[in-house]
Amino acid sequence: MDDEGFRPNVGIIVLNARGEALWARRIGGKDAWQFPQGGINPGEAPEQALYRELYEEVGLTRDQVSLIASTRGWLRYRLPRRLIRKRSAPLCIGQKQKWYLLKLEAPEDSISFNNGYKPEFDQWRWVSYWHPLSKVVTFKREVYRRALTELAPQQIQLEKRWLRGQE
Repeated sequence: MDDEGFRPNVGIIVLNARGEALWARRIGGKDAWQFPQGGINPGEAPEQALYRELYEEVGLTRDQVSLIASTRGWLRYRLPRRLIRKRSAPLCIGQKQKWYLLKLEAPEDSISFNNGYKPEFDQWRWVSYWHPLSKVVTFKREVYRRALTELAPQQIQLEKRWLRGQE
């Protein structure tokens, strides 16, 4: 937790060769879809957390993806009051996230939720790059907009390469 009450976290956008993004549904949430994300442990660098969370949440290892880009700095969101655990110490008021854009280099069937960790997701699908903006919970929407916008030039290049290969 930083001095302001924001928990450090990584956000993960995995793209397929067509430039579509991996979109996952949280267990128990009919419409609770999001990008994989997770906390950074004490003493862990953001990139180390990226690969640990990538495996824990969707079963992909470092050698099954290519790192395309990351956001330059931290993107923050505040939790709604109803989600703040007032009795926890230190008090967490939100998250600060470093976002990573990855390309899947392995077959799709490498994506898995059963990796020896408690699964956070029960379903996934490929969606258009901008689809999550209108679907993620409201309090995360601005961070998603900022991350997707900053990383969009790299996603566009990937999509263009795929389209050229299809001609």
